Amino acid sequence: MEIKNSLPSVSIIIPTLNSEKVLEDCLESIEALDYSKEKIEIIIADGGSTDSTLDIAKKYDVDRILPNPLKTSEAGKAVGLRYAKNEIVAFIDSDNILPIKNWLKQMIKPLEEPDIVGSEPIEYTYRKGDGYITRYCALMGMNDPLCLFLGNYDRYNQITRRWTQMPVVEEDKGVYLKVTLDSQRLPTIGANGTILRRKLLDEYRNKDYLFDIDVIAELAALSRNKFAKVKTGIIHLFSGNVATFKRKQRRRIRDYLYYNKLGVRQYPWGRQSKLGVVKFVVYCLLVFPLIGQSLIGFIRKPDKAWFFHPIACWITLWEYGRERIWGFFAVKELGRAGWSQ
Repeated sequence: MEIKNSLPSVSIIIPTLNSEKVLEDCLESIEALDYSKEKIEIIIADGGSTDSTLDIAKKYDVDRILPNPLKTSEAGKAVGLRYAKNEIVAFIDSDNILPIKNWLKQMIKPLEEPDIVGSEPIEYTYRKGDGYITRYCALMGMNDPLCLFLGNYDRYNQITRRWTQMPVVEEDKGVYLKVTLDSQRLPTIGANGTILRRKLLDEYRNKDYLFDIDVIAELAALSRNKFAKVKTGIIHLFSGNVATFKRKQRRRIRDYLYYNKLGVRQYPWGRQSKLGVVKFVVYCLLVFPLIGQSLIGFIRKPDKAWFFHPIACWITLWEYGRERIWGFFAVKELGRAGWSQ
């Protein structure tokens, strides 16, 4: 499909679960887009919200509200995809805000090139008035500080002044970078404003869970590895505090360990830098290197939010380490139980 003479129809899929704090701003920004309303379909996949999430969705007259019995964001995206009817699919999370009115037009532009499979904003939009964790994540270009050490982040980072450290080949096309991905060393592309061609998504194998980064991994493995990083941003709100950050990191590692054990994930985590993991642990133990990174970031983009960086890293090390150790001993105990039987 080539997109040249007219704008394509787009299905926007938004997974929700008790999203009342963020959903209205998300839908407001979609409504404000400079894009034909007849060509936009909005699908909410809700995991059983008990707050005012569904009332907000109805207020904005979304096209579909679908039940998501498996509750997770990944399951919600899969549910929404089953009912999406348009040629382009945009994955917008409920805590995303589109920062400019022509955002969708900018994101669609690269798809005029038929070999480009999708597009994603190159940065998280930084706003001084946001909460300190939201500002920190925007400045870092990631939600998980371990990705800084692995180098597989996918948004502009103020410390490195790069959007990723994976071995991509870039061609500057003006409003976007045309990127050739390495199927074995991939950035964590796929969430928070990623746009993909629907016909390619129909080939994704896991029909119950749509893992963002796995979609890109599957496409890249099939040599469909041309992607666009558009020179725009997206706002990604973090609703919560340190305790919420800790809980999200715990869920992140638990999900990784669980689905990795099932063998259903496609993203090549095993190809990521082992040296990066060691460096992360050493920096956390020594503390001062983390403070040094915070200072570099502060010098380049002054904001007190940078000094959340050591805390974010310590929380991540603690949660990831604890879950891995617990998982190791749980497997050992299961093995003994099986042997005794």
